[in-house]
Amino acid sequence: MTKLIASREALLMLAIAVLLGIIAWRFPAFVVPSNLLSVFNDTSPLILLAIGQMIVILTKCIDLSVAANLALTGMVVSLINIAAPDLPVIFIVLIAIGFGTLLGMFNGILVWKLAIPPIVVTLGTMTIFRGVIFLLTEGKWVNSHEMSDSFKSIPRTDLLGLPILSWIAVVAVIVFTIVMTRTSLGRAFYAAGGNPHAATYAGINVGKTQFWAFTISGAIAGLTGYLWVSRFAVAYVDVAGGFELTVVAACVIGGVSIMGGIGTVFGALLGALFLGIIANALPVVNISPFSQMAISGGAIIIAVIVNAQANRTTGRIILKKAEHAA
Repeated sequence: MTKLIASREALLMLAIAVLLGIIAWRFPAFVVPSNLLSVFNDTSPLILLAIGQMIVILTKCIDLSVAANLALTGMVVSLINIAAPDLPVIFIVLIAIGFGTLLGMFNGILVWKLAIPPIVVTLGTMTIFRGVIFLLTEGKWVNSHEMSDSFKSIPRTDLLGLPILSWIAVVAVIVFTIVMTRTSLGRAFYAAGGNPHAATYAGINVGKTQFWAFTISGAIAGLTGYLWVSRFAVAYVDVAGGFELTVVAACVIGGVSIMGGIGTVFGALLGALFLGIIANALPVVNISPFSQMAISGGAIIIAVIVNAQANRTTGRIILKKAEHAA
């Protein structure tokens, strides 16, 4: 299985390299280091959300409310900033993470305690979160001139030549790689999705593990909500509308199995970068956003087919071994 994951990631790295090569052939300026860093920065919110979504998918669940969580948390902290413009940004960030965590916990409790299918839960909360934004604002926007300069500064500030938004994505990749590979919680996420029955016999509470997956996803979405509205200096009901599908696409393209139990943080990172490069490159080559959606959809279908074929091959090998043993 480790070899399979490694080969998938290597193949995706090759696809990214080929994609960059094709773009560079027509527009060499796209692959200069400064522009690639800009592309990475633009993709950072997707990277963050893809990490949280990957953890949820590993447990045989899905979180379709991440973009709505982002939008609601972003609106809440924007309104707090208007009411208390002198509140230090560190408290704004902590409020964003805490509020997003509570929204994630709400999803997790419904899945864990009431055994409601995750797709039903998160479809419902996705609508609820967007509705709450409308109730809070009556459909009004929070614009740049209403936000304090300190509120807008964090994601745009450069540190060692890289915006803090990008550094946050880098740190998240490192931290969650360690969590997923070196901690009992990370192993529980894989076990809960890979074989729930075996995980239960091993003493792992599958429902509780799924709860923590949704909680982490919510916390990341909350943080990303602040980063999103402060970077673009605007908050409204439809912020990041439909972005949850892009997040799921990044995970699937990155080799995260929708059946659970298979996937890595590095794979989610590569999937997000693949989509980020497409999103930034297609306008340069005068290709419409609709074509971008078709390309992303095609990549998802190909990734799902590859996952299905890999799982089918593994099953045949097990059966052959069993026959020989008999």
